[in-house]
Amino acid sequence: MSQAERHLNSLMRQLATQQHIELVHPFAELKTMGALVYVAECFGFRYAGVRLVGRHKVLHIHLVRDTEPWAQQRAATNAATFTQVGAGGPVPGMYLNSLTPVPEAQADVDVICALIKYDGLVEAGNRKQLLAMGWGSGALFLLMAVITGVYAVLLPLAVLMPALLFGALRVNTVRRAKLAGRLTAAGCAQVRDQAGRERYVRPVPFPA
Repeated sequence: MSQAERHLNSLMRQLATQQHIELVHPFAELKTMGALVYVAECFGFRYAGVRLVGRHKVLHIHLVRDTEPWAQQRAATNAATFTQVGAGGPVPGMYLNSLTPVPEAQADVDVICALIKYDGLVEAGNRKQLLAMGWGSGALFLLMAVITGVYAVLLPLAVLMPALLFGALRVNTVRRAKLAGRLTAAGCAQVRDQAGRERYVRPVPFPA
């Protein structure tokens, strides 16, 4: 069984028994995750967001069952047509035995990947948190320098650590702006979720 089939087999088992799932493949490429989300949406689920877990910020992609009638109708049609997904059979929108999108599905997978990347950047680039960490680290090193008298080491750190964090925030902001442009061009709308985070959502219904 290929790696793609293992991913698909695991996905289909979860789709059959759960109302919401998380895709967690730490070493999988983003395009692989995007393809898995595309397949899940063909079977009645929808992308709902991401979270970064642990000190290594492992990406968890959240999917929920879509209760809209058109989504369930599409799921029923695909379930009847694609009966061997993950077991060597054809997969909607993908080349046989792979997670490589066919040309007709490539644009949708690209948008899904952009949504995942954007949401991941929002999670990683919490502005309030990074600003607090930047000013806090600078103040801490400055205080340690005054207390210990080790100015030669601690004063540069009091400047360097905030600069690094503010630089990371700037890079994050620039990357998000580029992705926002791509998502807007693809017809996605900017929204804020219940936690106040900025997100983009696709127009519905999605293509079958």
